[in-house]
Amino acid sequence: FGDLEVLKGISTTINKGDIVCVIGPSGSGKSTFLRCLNCMEDPTSGHIIFDGVDIADMKVDINIHRRHMGMVFQQFNLFNNKTVVQNIMLAPVHIGLSELRKAKFKALFGGKKPEKTKQQIISEAHDKALELLRRIGLEDKADVYPSTLSGGQKQRVAIVRALAMNPEVILFDEPTSALDP
Repeated sequence: FGDLEVLKGISTTINKGDIVCVIGPSGSGKSTFLRCLNCMEDPTSGHIIFDGVDIADMKVDINIHRRHMGMVFQQFNLFNNKTVVQNIMLAPVHIGLSELRKAKFKALFGGKKPEKTKQQIISEAHDKALELLRRIGLEDKADVYPSTLSGGQKQRVAIVRALAMNPEVILFDEPTSALDP
């Protein structure tokens, strides 16, 4: 960040199934490290290899790889103008509809017809969101807005939002800061 070098000389390998905790004082770069892992911050040098692809390479479409990475932020980052269930459905519906548009375009030129309709994509995302909310005991909060939730409830919704994409990896930035034991 300008003249401030926050991260330097970090090298690690994280294998499937590993649980890794990064511990350190405030301002030591933990959040920046997590944001670099999914390229929310652009590293100025080095490599980030995910599923055999260097996602730090500017030629790589990072959005394709982010579909397999969940992120739970310190401040939850829920959309206050959307209900809890809408927050959870947002990414799965967006990705599903994007894939549907691509499939429809390819079908115009002899490709395979889309397997799902827009309504099926939305319905499946809704059902999955309710299932996940049920697992964390917040199904009754599906239609409320985040501003009505406690900090712990917001944190659980943020975790469910990440899980809704069936990620291979989830990056947590202080995941238990607002949760009861």
